[in-house]
Amino acid sequence: MARRAFGTDHEDMDSSYAVGDLRVSDAEREPVIERLQEAYAEGRIDHDEFDLRVHLAMTAKTRNDLGAVTRDLVPVPSAPVHWDGEAPTGEDRMLAAVSHAVAIPTLFVGPLVLMLVSGKRSGYVRRQAAEAVNFHVTLLLVTIVTFGIGGALYAVAWILSIIAAIFALSGQTFRYPWILRLIK
Repeated sequence: MARRAFGTDHEDMDSSYAVGDLRVSDAEREPVIERLQEAYAEGRIDHDEFDLRVHLAMTAKTRNDLGAVTRDLVPVPSAPVHWDGEAPTGEDRMLAAVSHAVAIPTLFVGPLVLMLVSGKRSGYVRRQAAEAVNFHVTLLLVTIVTFGIGGALYAVAWILSIIAAIFALSGQTFRYPWILRLIK
């Protein structure tokens, strides 16, 4: 009788578990945490909620517990979604990439010119050029407010501009983190 109470009886060992009741490994937690980071970067969750959900993911015991952490987050779309409903053409992608890359030597002036000239024809180019303008105006303001000390951020800005250009060239939308979005 005692054996049955502790679940060591042969028929208890043959019972099957539901997939959601299986224990999770660290390898199964990693994609969930990556999805939470994406949702935080997209603005779907705030910092406190991000911290809470990461904690829940790290302490989840079963697949059901882990699935509950991201259940309400919409999956990231696989194809680029644009407000004008059309995928960017090759020329649009190239101009959007140039708007990010030209900001390296010209700061916000190059992307602003591209936004005003090519942005009328393509919403994708306009959005990417506006993002580059906003990023470099934010950097300029930080440099002015910190009396030039913020100028050290330009090394990071070059790296981010190259990454943004690669995203734009592939037809994806890139948003710089922690910037003032003065131009919509």
